[in-house]
Amino acid sequence: MGRVVDATGTPIDGKGSLDVTEYYPVLASPPNPITKKPIDRRISTGVRCIDSLLTCGKGQRLGIFAGSGVGKSTLLSMIARNTNADINVIGLIGERNREVNDFIQRDLGEEGMKRSVIVVATSDTSSICRLRAAYVTTAIAEYFRDQGKDVMLMMDNMTRFAHAQREIGLSTGEAPAQRGYPPSVFDMIPKLLERTGTNDKGSITAFYNVLVDGDDMDEPITDKVRGTLDGHIVLSRALAQQRHYPAVDVLKSISRLARRVSGTETLKAVTKISRLVAIYEDNRDMINAGVYQKGSNAEIDLAIDKHDAIEEFLCQEEDEHCTIEDTLQKLSALAEIEIPEDEYVENPAAKRKTVAELVHQHKEENVTDANAVASNAFETNLPGQISAISNVAEKI
Repeated sequence: MGRVVDATGTPIDGKGSLDVTEYYPVLASPPNPITKKPIDRRISTGVRCIDSLLTCGKGQRLGIFAGSGVGKSTLLSMIARNTNADINVIGLIGERNREVNDFIQRDLGEEGMKRSVIVVATSDTSSICRLRAAYVTTAIAEYFRDQGKDVMLMMDNMTRFAHAQREIGLSTGEAPAQRGYPPSVFDMIPKLLERTGTNDKGSITAFYNVLVDGDDMDEPITDKVRGTLDGHIVLSRALAQQRHYPAVDVLKSISRLARRVSGTETLKAVTKISRLVAIYEDNRDMINAGVYQKGSNAEIDLAIDKHDAIEEFLCQEEDEHCTIEDTLQKLSALAEIEIPEDEYVENPAAKRKTVAELVHQHKEENVTDANAVASNAFETNLPGQISAISNVAEKI
């Protein structure tokens, strides 16, 4: 813990060699999908817009997607400082030399480093080193997961991992496919990403930065990573230019497991705020141009009234830490929906029935209702049936 190593696992922080007692494979298979623990516990990132509108579970894998200079690394550093995970494992893949010390000293600090391991392969290293560093980062996280820990893995970034494999693939004669990327790139991405998540011992919650070439969200690497992960956080250049930080576009972002790790009232509040944001964005041009007349639509009126408060809620200073209790209290006040304290816990949805259980329950209720209707109909017609039988008997 608290060490910085290179792509071979050799310390580069000047603190001496490692006392190695156990080895772990750099290349490994993903956990057995049948024996993996379900993701039913919330993890706190300390970032208000994520912990409220894009809630993440322990063992979930998400991507942070943006072009250059929009705030991906800054957001990752906020998560590294504020998360309630047991251990941080951070991979700086293909980053600038300057950013390594900046991240360690300025972003993590002494307290953050005490529970972190950092793997470094800067942009000047060979493509093989950059590729291997991503695997070493994942292997270290797997080691701690197998000790029963809840690990936070952060990799900055996946695009440079793909670039490294492209260089290797093309140099070995592999034919380019999509935008110059050989097929091996698209084969290696899921093999790396699927190693994180839960197993039968612990969890690896993973955040992968993805540098979106040309701000094109449909470019091949972005599309492949987004389709493999359990959610995506999209950073908007327009929001960054407005000094709205973190520049998370909540309408274009999604956490696929948010409903599994959020309480019932929390979900109602999230739905309400998300809808107000969407309504305001749909009518932004009319509102700013003064075309919209207040009183024409109650929902638009509410979206306008709440807009400044929502913007303040979604913005957060880089050095501001927000606990899950504080986040939910502010969300409750903003949405005007009371969120009970029993939803502040790590697993607020633990007692909620699964979709399969709800469907089975509805089927049983439908059968019960049908039987009750049939019984009532029979009891209603019973006197007439007895009378008809008596008449037949008398005739006989």
